[in-house]
Amino acid sequence: MQQQQYEAQQIEDLDAFLAVYQKVKSSYVDKVDDKKLMEGAIQGMLSSLDPHSGFLDRSDFSSLRTQIDGEYGGLGLSVTLEDEAVKVIAPTKDTPADKAGIKSGDFITHLDGKLIVGGTLDEAVDAMRGVPGTTIKLTIFRPGRDGPFDVTLTRAIIDLKPVQWEVKDRIGIISVLGFSEQTGADVVAAVAGIKKSVGGNPLGYIIDLRSNPGGILDEAVVVSDAFLTKGEIVSERGRDPRKVDRWWAERAVPGDVTGGAPIIVLVDAGSASASEIVAGALQDHHRGLVMGERSFGKGSVQNVLPLTRDTGLRLTVARYHLPSGRSVQEGGIKPDIRVPQLTDPDYKSRVSIRESDLRRHLVNELKDNNKDLEQDITYDPRFAMTAEQLKAKGIEDFQLYYAMETLQRLGPRTMKLAAKPMKGKAKN
Repeated sequence: MQQQQYEAQQIEDLDAFLAVYQKVKSSYVDKVDDKKLMEGAIQGMLSSLDPHSGFLDRSDFSSLRTQIDGEYGGLGLSVTLEDEAVKVIAPTKDTPADKAGIKSGDFITHLDGKLIVGGTLDEAVDAMRGVPGTTIKLTIFRPGRDGPFDVTLTRAIIDLKPVQWEVKDRIGIISVLGFSEQTGADVVAAVAGIKKSVGGNPLGYIIDLRSNPGGILDEAVVVSDAFLTKGEIVSERGRDPRKVDRWWAERAVPGDVTGGAPIIVLVDAGSASASEIVAGALQDHHRGLVMGERSFGKGSVQNVLPLTRDTGLRLTVARYHLPSGRSVQEGGIKPDIRVPQLTDPDYKSRVSIRESDLRRHLVNELKDNNKDLEQDITYDPRFAMTAEQLKAKGIEDFQLYYAMETLQRLGPRTMKLAAKPMKGKAKN
């Protein structure tokens, strides 16, 4: 009986859809293309689910391949749509957008003087991409600042080399900008390069995941595995609660490539998804200190499901959980030591965007994680200096500076922290 009612409701819903389709076809003021109507219907269906599910047309498929290949002409921005306005999640490090000072939480209202509020995200992204060397003017509205302002950027080849490294004061700094193919192998190579540059073991490592929007799950596992000797890294749980997929250390990279050296992981509001897996795994296993600001809070997994040769669905199919069983969905990774970016002169007034700010975001099903949603802006006398005072001292990146100072002061104690057992057990 219940099955018959379900099937009857399905037929009724399809009849309603077809009735609307026919009315639009016959009565809309302009003639409407069938393909446009169907794609719009699909988009509407998927947009009612969550912010990360969507229909991939030919252009979207091409963009996805570009992201995986790691090179395109554009500005270097990760954006979303909020209240029909384009909002910046984070700029990619060392890209035109980053160098121009565009910040997380900025709204882009016009492109070359043309209003884009009310348009689609794809249209805005397509307009910002283009031939390297050409310019585009962005009108920016920044909450906390009086009035909009214009920024003219020159498009460049955004060569998404996922890993960069350097050595400062015998500390290895590994910046992971995204998780595309070979990111894990590049991190392992970075550690080897740092050891060779130092002529031995460095004082420690800083894994910089700030403004890292994520990427391929398998690469996040490899990066985590590079610094762990055993234990679970992440688990994936879909609709069926009995089915849990788990990833473990020692599968991709044998041993800890650093030899147990102290590690600090830097995160901020732009650190999302795969970068939260790495930060959370190292935090749960007490392999390193997480420092910076609370991360984005994207704890869901999307698969690309093909429809035709060049179209498909990007569909949320599971939630991931960290080794202790906790979820980062909504709450993100809460740093062990909160360090504001004091060298950003408007960090106090600028509103950062996180998963919990997005409409229709998935809720965190683990209620005890809600404490991470609390405001994390508290006064700390250690962080009272102004951006001008820090600049006078030659400090351009306070979070990185503080991480380096911490490693230099507390290296041995950080190694003791890494030896502590992980609290809690993985939950099924």
